[in-house]
Amino acid sequence: MVSTPRTRKTFSTFTSSRGTLKDYLTATDAVARLSEQAVRLQRLQTLLDAALPAYLAPGAHIANLKRGKVVIHADSGAVAVKLRQLAPRLAEGFVQQGQEVTGIEVRVQPRRRLSTSPRPKQPKILGERPKQALTSLASGLEEGSPIRRAVEKLLKNT
Repeated sequence: MVSTPRTRKTFSTFTSSRGTLKDYLTATDAVARLSEQAVRLQRLQTLLDAALPAYLAPGAHIANLKRGKVVIHADSGAVAVKLRQLAPRLAEGFVQQGQEVTGIEVRVQPRRRLSTSPRPKQPKILGERPKQALTSLASGLEEGSPIRRAVEKLLKNT
């Protein structure tokens, strides 16, 4: 790809400026509007967390605010039902806190749980009688047989 002088100028303008991230985010109208929206959503999330009972707050997340309507994502159907019941009270609370809210929409949107590693396997615990039965079985099998090795491995891991 061939660089144009304009591309170089734009690139050098961004790389030579020493402003803060906030300065950059407010530099253009589109980015400034996006930054303002993010601040509004963050404020609404704080208000929502404060208004909800402790058991319900972790399952409710502000998703959007458009034309006065707040969209809340619920982690489950049960959380969504409770949020719908509380919606009028929540909207009133938002308005009392100076937010321009005309309504609330609740959607079920389970959060994805990122798991980088599989769950650790819990060791199986056998009672005394099953252990004795397996030990007896293993001693009655031919030395070195695959079944005996498997039973001994099972006993070792429980």
